[in-house]
Amino acid sequence: MTWYDRLLSLQFTWRDAVDIVVVAFVIYNILALIRGTRAMQISIGLLLLASSFFVARAFDLPALEAISREILFYLPFAIIVLFQHEIRRALARMGGNPLLALFRPNSAEVHVAAIAQAADVLSKRKIGALMAIERSHSLRSYAEAAKVMDAALTSDLLVTIFIPGGPMHDGAAIIKGDRIIAAGAFLPLTQSADSKLAHGTRHRAALGLTEESDAVVVVVSEENGAIGVASEGTLQEHLDREALVRVLGESLEKGKRA
Repeated sequence: MTWYDRLLSLQFTWRDAVDIVVVAFVIYNILALIRGTRAMQISIGLLLLASSFFVARAFDLPALEAISREILFYLPFAIIVLFQHEIRRALARMGGNPLLALFRPNSAEVHVAAIAQAADVLSKRKIGALMAIERSHSLRSYAEAAKVMDAALTSDLLVTIFIPGGPMHDGAAIIKGDRIIAAGAFLPLTQSADSKLAHGTRHRAALGLTEESDAVVVVVSEENGAIGVASEGTLQEHLDREALVRVLGESLEKGKRA
């Protein structure tokens, strides 16, 4: 029987079509999750290691086959360790699924102008600040460990929170809709080696939160007053007030479409 006859003998049903679509959807989301990150390079290396087993078997290389077999046995454990941050992000995105969002109450619009005004004032005074804006992924776990406020979002209140010497100056303000729900929150630090060398604690905390959630974080440098915005594990720096309004608007609108 030729390959063409075998192809014709296959019985393709609607279940097979659903199976293919689901697998393609999963693979697409995995690739989208690690695209442009170091995880993509690690994935290529792991694929090369895994393929060495089949190459060794095809060319009858017993020593390489034995080593590759041992590597394949420990490969799942290596994936869990190497991709722990990506796995957390994937699980968090599952919680932000649009179907699940139907069962959550809609939040009010974020007052971008108030955040930009506060950041501009803090920047001119060279006062460090962190403002985390919640999107579809809840930041409740960070808010509950901080000073709960649930106050109206205003630029004056944001500036007051970060005045040096205050009890909440070193932490982050967590914003949900038109409310400041907590202040003095401690955020996870990014594990990126490049960020450790190039940025201070505030910027690393901003990147760390965006690596584990879809939050948008505004950061003001205490050293030079530079304003930055972290989103999806990337940081845009040296923004003026108008650029901050534009970047925040684009990031929050992108979150609504996701």
